[in-house]
Amino acid sequence: MSKLTAQDKFLDLSDYGRPFGKFLANNLKNTRFTPIHVTLLFGISGLIAIGCILQNHYFFAAFFILLKSGIDAADGELARLKNTPSYTGRYLDSVFDIILNFMFFMTICYVSKTTIWFTILAFIGIQLQGTLYNYYYVILRTKSIGGDSTSKIFEYKSPKALPGETQKSVDILFKIYILVYGVFDKIIHFLDRDAYKVKTFPNWFMSLLSVYGLGFQLLIIAVMLPLNLIEYIVPFFIIYTVFIFVLIGIRKVLFKA
Repeated sequence: MSKLTAQDKFLDLSDYGRPFGKFLANNLKNTRFTPIHVTLLFGISGLIAIGCILQNHYFFAAFFILLKSGIDAADGELARLKNTPSYTGRYLDSVFDIILNFMFFMTICYVSKTTIWFTILAFIGIQLQGTLYNYYYVILRTKSIGGDSTSKIFEYKSPKALPGETQKSVDILFKIYILVYGVFDKIIHFLDRDAYKVKTFPNWFMSLLSVYGLGFQLLIIAVMLPLNLIEYIVPFFIIYTVFIFVLIGIRKVLFKA
């Protein structure tokens, strides 16, 4: 099942891993592999990429970063194919993403001459970028008739466990999710508190916004590493964050609540 209706689908520049994700999910649908197993697999791919960066094997690092993006698309696809949606998988996926993002940037900081404070600033920047993308995307999905509703616009309390998962695991992962993402959600909601009132967002706007999706962020890193631009990765993402205010400004001016 698609996350969006046909009229709401847009060119998602961060979702280039989807074809591989569908291919992998289709080959796993009749096996014992679960979406959680796939989530663990993309975590392993990310850790291998980090190891490659530490060894200055940037081409291999780029490969495993892109592979991670492809595998990341497969867990949700597999959940839909097996009709086993879960909040456990949803929160675990997000928690793994933020941990890997932090490790990517700390590794880049270690290998390059970038200072720790600039690196932390860049990490905060990419999380705000991704949060803005997810905020608008979840709004679109929620208002899309027949769209996916596993994610919520506002995460206030632990949701009721779905069949096949325990309430305890959902509660624990929800608390971790709020701990690591809560502050970024609050910042973006503060910057554009009325976005959820908008009926829909046009496809071109969502495509533009998708440059802030995690997949596109990782693609930028994967391109910069083999080009020996590792010293510029952190400064780039700090400057890249300023674009947040441009996108929010476009939303407020053109798509009023």
